[in-house]
Amino acid sequence: MGGVILSLIYLAIVVATVVSLWKLYEKAGQEGWKSIIPIYGIYVLVVDIVKRPVLWVILSLFIPIAFIVIAIDLAVKFGKSKGFGIGIFFLPFIFIPLLAFSDAKYDETAKNDVLDSLGDIGKQEA
Repeated sequence: MGGVILSLIYLAIVVATVVSLWKLYEKAGQEGWKSIIPIYGIYVLVVDIVKRPVLWVILSLFIPIAFIVIAIDLAVKFGKSKGFGIGIFFLPFIFIPLLAFSDAKYDETAKNDVLDSLGDIGKQEA
């Protein structure tokens, strides 16, 4: 009986997170369905929403700690603090819905001052 209840709680968390990501992508001007395609969804998040180079997609797939930079950038793009971005990294099932259903507006020009120089990783000099 306990296993069924835990499974239902887990399912509810997964569904809430998927719905929240869908809404978050739409707030950022992307189609919501892109959030549910495994690797493509990460690509759209990193390159189109957070505005990092494609190298960051690879980094986030193979070095998960690199995703903390992406989470912080995501928070900054929506006018939230870097601490909120750390919350997205460690507790996405709480912070993604908070971001998706808040009145936060997406600003593609917002920059993460402290980590902005990391955005140049992978860019070639002219």
